[in-house]
Amino acid sequence: MQLKVIELTTISEMLAQIEVMQHLYPKLTLEKYESYLQQMVPHNYKQVAVFENDICVGISGFWTAIKLWTGKYIEIDNFIVHSEHRSKGIGKMMTDYIDVKAKAEGCTAIVLDAFTGNFTAHRFYYNQGYVPKGFHFIKMLDEEGLT
Repeated sequence: MQLKVIELTTISEMLAQIEVMQHLYPKLTLEKYESYLQQMVPHNYKQVAVFENDICVGISGFWTAIKLWTGKYIEIDNFIVHSEHRSKGIGKMMTDYIDVKAKAEGCTAIVLDAFTGNFTAHRFYYNQGYVPKGFHFIKMLDEEGLT
């Protein structure tokens, strides 16, 4: 098993891995994905992907930004390991990559959201050194617009 971590920085590189993203968002169309990426990439959005023999088996978006309470930080967004490839260390490879990236860019923190009922993800993030710091409140304005 040959695993390789690659940072995706272009829209075409990201679009090529839509099938893995569709594991989390089955209704995500190529058109919608491209439209979103065209808006996201100019605002520091990138992806880290893990490939096994040239097949993407894990992917996560991440953003670099600044907030008053943290200063510069990285936010992990849409963290996915293909269900048939879990427990191979792929998720850890991605969080390790983001850790190194955050330190190299002078970030003070790495943040992420995990759905309240996703206990498998909670356990994984705890094991990677993440802890809950607050609540992410949301006021839904248009549920039909969700992917």
